[in-house]
Amino acid sequence: MSLNVQHLLRTADTLEQALLAIERHAQRDDVLFDLYRNAAIKSFELSLETAGKLLRKAIKAFVGSPRAVDALVFNDVLRHAGKHGLLDNESVERWIAYRVNRNNTAHDYGESFANETLKLLPQYLADVRELAPRIQAVFDAAT
Repeated sequence: MSLNVQHLLRTADTLEQALLAIERHAQRDDVLFDLYRNAAIKSFELSLETAGKLLRKAIKAFVGSPRAVDALVFNDVLRHAGKHGLLDNESVERWIAYRVNRNNTAHDYGESFANETLKLLPQYLADVRELAPRIQAVFDAAT
């Protein structure tokens, strides 16, 4: 089975479409705004989890013990991704912030928090699109 980033890119496309729909329905009292905001946040959560799983698989190509990678917490996976050139230092910090935000979205369903999350998503989308080919290159090199 070959590994690829197609699902990650699909979640990025879904997020992008939700963000575009939000721009078209900018009336915050419109139910469609809520619908697209919720879709964007859910796409963010799904893509972040997908990116984490793919990073974990990619990092295994750089270490001697794949089981050690399985034991890493998400932030350590991000740090290892930085160590092995999948992310630069600034990106690692942004990804850690995305993870903190995602953990908060799972517990805080407030409208203001959801709107704050929306502010992160354009940069997050750019970061996902930058990361995907780097992960794919690792998978391609391993085959």
